[in-house]
Amino acid sequence: MEKRLMENLGISPSLLGFGCMRFPVTADGKIDEATTEKMLDRAMELGVTYYDTAYPYHNGDSEPFVGRVLNKYDRSSYFLATKLPIWLVESREEAEKKFYEQLERLDKEYVDFYLIHALDKERFEKMKELDIVSMCEDLRSKGKIRYLGFSFHDDYEVFEEIINYHHWDFCQIQYNYMDTEIQAGDKGYRLAEEKGIPMVIMEPVRGGLLSGFSQDIEDMFRKVNPDKSVASWALRWVASHPNVKVVLSGMSDPAQVEDNLNTFNNFQPLSDKEEETVKQVVDTLRARVQNRCTGCRYCMPCPQGVNIPDSFRIWNDYHIYQKYGVVKDRWEGMKDEEKPKNCVECGACEEQCPQKINIREDLKRVQAELDAPQWK
Repeated sequence: MEKRLMENLGISPSLLGFGCMRFPVTADGKIDEATTEKMLDRAMELGVTYYDTAYPYHNGDSEPFVGRVLNKYDRSSYFLATKLPIWLVESREEAEKKFYEQLERLDKEYVDFYLIHALDKERFEKMKELDIVSMCEDLRSKGKIRYLGFSFHDDYEVFEEIINYHHWDFCQIQYNYMDTEIQAGDKGYRLAEEKGIPMVIMEPVRGGLLSGFSQDIEDMFRKVNPDKSVASWALRWVASHPNVKVVLSGMSDPAQVEDNLNTFNNFQPLSDKEEETVKQVVDTLRARVQNRCTGCRYCMPCPQGVNIPDSFRIWNDYHIYQKYGVVKDRWEGMKDEEKPKNCVECGACEEQCPQKINIREDLKRVQAELDAPQWK
């Protein structure tokens, strides 16, 4: 199993990390404990040493389940990561109480990697207001936390502000070959590298969207390397960045575990030819984009409550990835009052749009295409 040295910490976790958010589930939505335990055991057997969970994963069942399974193994043989759900606490005291609740759920004396979960601008301000970093440093001094970091979901400017706020031990971002210009992106990767802060990567396969494509796209990959899975290309692209120390994969069946173990045992960075293939794939996928929406949200709030950026994001993904089932779930999960059908064509959004998108006409297309009979 490939390992990467975190130079600032003097430790070398496995390059493949097991994300504990997408375990297989039973018919009633509970973790399929028998199958999942075998998956975790197999990962341990083949040298995976980084396990990433969080308070809300699997409706709160992930932390206690992962803790129970890992109790079979020597505590020094793995790194355990979990996260503070800052949206659930309103004071430093509540945050500390939540941490000790997590320790109890995990049945552990300490957490190796503790993250402030899913920071954006609003949660960052709350983190500062509640003095959360100081609390975590106090817990570190008591031996309850070894390394402190944050996970992130917002724009680059917010990432820059957060990463410069504290001398973080590590950070966790969403990063893959399709998300180089959104959230922290390439600029965030370079900034962390310059600061000597190691990176843990989530969504390397973009929630499964990069694990399979239409035949023409998959043929581009197979022409160069017919023996490698499509998902492995996405994982290797991320892992070919030297400051990426852990690539999290939310494995949901034994076959994914085996494929990922195969990718990270005797890991090979992308060759120049493979890098060029990925660029060609990205160019082909991006050519399917229906409009130039960047998600800047200058068009918001809509007076009628339409969620314009999310509508366009779902619509563009529908055309880019042609993963109809995935996009269907997102579309049906959108609140009815936020859908484009509520647009009254006032045009206020178009006056604010830096990309000069014909928003009113495109919203009509979104509603028509995503409500088409194929969805029924």
